[in-house]
Amino acid sequence: MSYTDLDHQVVTTIRMLSVDGVQAANSGHPGLPLGAAPMAYVLWSRFLRFNPRAPQWANRDRFVLSAGHGSMLLYSMLHLFGYALPLAELKRFRQLGSCTPGHPEHGLTPGVEATTGPLGQGFANGVGMAMAEAFLAASYNRPGHPLIDHHTYALVSDGDLMEGISAEAASLAGHLKLGKLIYLYDDNDISLDGPTSQAFTENVTERFDAYGWHTQRVADGNDMQAIEDAIHAAHADDRPSLIAVKTVIGFGSPQQGTSKVHGNPLGAENMRATKQHYGLNPDATFEVPPTVSEHLAQFAARGAQLEAEWNSAFEHYAQAFSSEGQQLQLALAGELPINWDVSLPSFTSEDGEMATRQASGKALLALKSQVPWMFGGSADLASSNEMPTKTDVSFQPGSYNYSNIWFGVREHAMGAALNGMALHGGVRPYGGTFLTFSDYMRGSIRLAALSELPVVYVFTHDSIGVGEDGPTHQPVEQAAALRAIPNLVVLRPGDANESVMAWKIAMERTHGPTALLFCRQKLPVFDQDKVGSVEGVRQGAYTLIDAESGQPELILIATGSELALAVEAHGQLAKQGVRARVVSLPSWELFEAQDQAYRDGVLPPTVRARVAIEAGVSQGWHRWIGDQGAFVGVDRFGASGPYKEVYKHLGVTVEHAVELALHLLGRGGGTGGGGELVPGSASGSEGHS
Repeated sequence: MSYTDLDHQVVTTIRMLSVDGVQAANSGHPGLPLGAAPMAYVLWSRFLRFNPRAPQWANRDRFVLSAGHGSMLLYSMLHLFGYALPLAELKRFRQLGSCTPGHPEHGLTPGVEATTGPLGQGFANGVGMAMAEAFLAASYNRPGHPLIDHHTYALVSDGDLMEGISAEAASLAGHLKLGKLIYLYDDNDISLDGPTSQAFTENVTERFDAYGWHTQRVADGNDMQAIEDAIHAAHADDRPSLIAVKTVIGFGSPQQGTSKVHGNPLGAENMRATKQHYGLNPDATFEVPPTVSEHLAQFAARGAQLEAEWNSAFEHYAQAFSSEGQQLQLALAGELPINWDVSLPSFTSEDGEMATRQASGKALLALKSQVPWMFGGSADLASSNEMPTKTDVSFQPGSYNYSNIWFGVREHAMGAALNGMALHGGVRPYGGTFLTFSDYMRGSIRLAALSELPVVYVFTHDSIGVGEDGPTHQPVEQAAALRAIPNLVVLRPGDANESVMAWKIAMERTHGPTALLFCRQKLPVFDQDKVGSVEGVRQGAYTLIDAESGQPELILIATGSELALAVEAHGQLAKQGVRARVVSLPSWELFEAQDQAYRDGVLPPTVRARVAIEAGVSQGWHRWIGDQGAFVGVDRFGASGPYKEVYKHLGVTVEHAVELALHLLGRGGGTGGGGELVPGSASGSEGHS
């Protein structure tokens, strides 16, 4: 089917709505929409399967605008193709409270599949979406019932391809042979500061050839037939595809082909000249010709028909495959099966000492036995993260139905791919690495929190307890950094049972990510008949051991592996007549969410003598220890050596905690004044306000 004058009129309308929005906001990026509108129209009108009246239809094709700065292109497409995005919202582009923010936000604007803007993130999100589609299709499709069968498309830019995260994600996608992944590359030779020739001269298609992708070039970004032919060819190949479309940034404007049109409004005179170039009234704004509206109305009707046909197919599938149908329905709804936690282990002191990472591994295996759509893996640290590692049961070409993923040493890509899986739906994604490498994933974690995605991060080797690997691998500031991210729940459990409860909390969270921090070294398992119930982890903090009689005069607060130190310190203080309480504080965020009465019950305001113990930086701890408390921790980088020696060297010891406690109570302990470091120790500052 050839392209008519009406098709060209639609493309012009897309272009003009986009630049009108940028001009009205006096802010934004008009260059990409002017150059890339033809390829977007070809994709949406000839290939993309979607229902604008039901944006979350499970078997829709996904379209990700990885080059999120070109957001007005996406908003124009959504409006014109019938999504619930009225013209009034396009006129409010980049305004406070609008549904058209400067960069696309999932969950805010109907039809936006991913929160993009930080370049490269959308590229890797798409890889995760394609992985989820492949897993669900292989797991649930049956002969004659291709229930899960759709493509993932993205529009990517020069900037996306410069970012290292895209290299990691592309390498992974090529290895996995994700043939339903098709990316349109807006190859316009311009970045924000100027021509890409100043920094980006590689042969992009040859690079992607090396990754195992199918690559093509389209010489003219306005040649819609050539673009369509290239997408057809991509469909016919079983590899992921990159189509490099040579475009002119800002096409049709006086500033076309220059960086001036990348990130600035055209301005009044250039706007008039651009509209005159396209044969339009230079004074008209936000115009949608009736012929365009009538032509595009068919896509809403087509989408409704596609979804209706799929719903009917699902009914037949569920009748033929009752168990699989029930599973898939729950998975797509983001719900958990009945008795999903029935196999989770519980531990007693008779089980012996156990690292929390080991308890996590046992919990994960139990969860996967009950929730078969749990989908994830590790960045080449599965054996250390205590995750399933058997090579014959991993997600690979030809065996997409296996749920254990080998991400390889690709933390950046793993983080963003997990987001893509969660955005796709139908799977519960998780990913593991060492806590110190969470720094590589921070951008993706932040976007997961912003997008309210239920991703679970398994971060093991969570402290100076890493020992001999030394300060490069000993995280001291990472827990504090993660706690600074809004809507991210961080849990640092103190024994095996707290670790299992942490997993339960993570699985129950549906509107935000969870970071689970587990230790390498073995810890005692606290006897649940003698300490506070592990259910207290749900509240973020709880009394593990209380004073033997009366109101406590001092509170020991600890997280993770240091909880055992606090318990031992409690015993030593009791021998000296100190009425102390031990509070386990595995999650600051969950504790902060409790009402004041509960918080005061755990940390009575009248008890101002408090000692917190955590093998990390003191930042943030003042909120729990107050102006008369002390902190035992590590306000410096770690050291290489056996972990017990490292703890002693850095002053994270029972003796140090007892000394500080006695000092706070005026019963001795040779510490200095408020805020000083304890003599002979590189940690343990006290007196934070």
